[in-house]
Amino acid sequence: MANLQSLFQGIIHAKNEQELKSLLFPELSDYFAAKRSGLFFLEELPLLDSRLQKVMQFALSTKRNPVVRYLVERHTPVHEALVISPKAWQLICPRADHWHVLVGPIVNQGQLVGVIGFTRAIGMPAFDTQNLLDVSALCLHLSTWVATVRSLNLNPSKLVYQQSNTRQLTPREMQIAQLVAQGRTNAQIGAELWITENSVKQALKRMFRKLEVSSRAEMVAQLLVGTQR
Repeated sequence: MANLQSLFQGIIHAKNEQELKSLLFPELSDYFAAKRSGLFFLEELPLLDSRLQKVMQFALSTKRNPVVRYLVERHTPVHEALVISPKAWQLICPRADHWHVLVGPIVNQGQLVGVIGFTRAIGMPAFDTQNLLDVSALCLHLSTWVATVRSLNLNPSKLVYQQSNTRQLTPREMQIAQLVAQGRTNAQIGAELWITENSVKQALKRMFRKLEVSSRAEMVAQLLVGTQR
């Protein structure tokens, strides 16, 4: 069975969205004991045929679906039990294979650009707080991946940094920024650089202030400008 660290590594090494979906989601379904799982980018909606477009627009309606509304308004993972009673959820979504749902946001530059989702069928246990925490960690890595690879068309192994911004950072801070861009957690960065996890946290706070950003993904997006040929 996959663990979170192996899932993080799968995200880091995915070359494109198709590879991300095809290689990662069998393991994600297994990890979350999910009947169904998926990753959907909002810009894909116009590419679907008309029937599927209607289905997705209906399923993603913030007026009809309180789970989606919570996700869109708060940009944080949620499962149905947090926002609605079981009976009310079954009226909204009566499908036996969507008896329980867990969704998380993929965010880029403050905008919701995608959704990661899992479902469990009738008779399976509901998603819990630990599932929410795990999805939060995955969404952080996925949002960073989007910022570095998809939105900026970058090859993560050949990153080029904006000199006007990197001059604001110390050599140690640049090391941390490079590891953040590769999807490393604070604990992993600390272990690699032989510093404490708290030192990484404090360094990131200083870096955010210097660059006038509020998130890891925003920091990476500001630092990176292109790929080396």
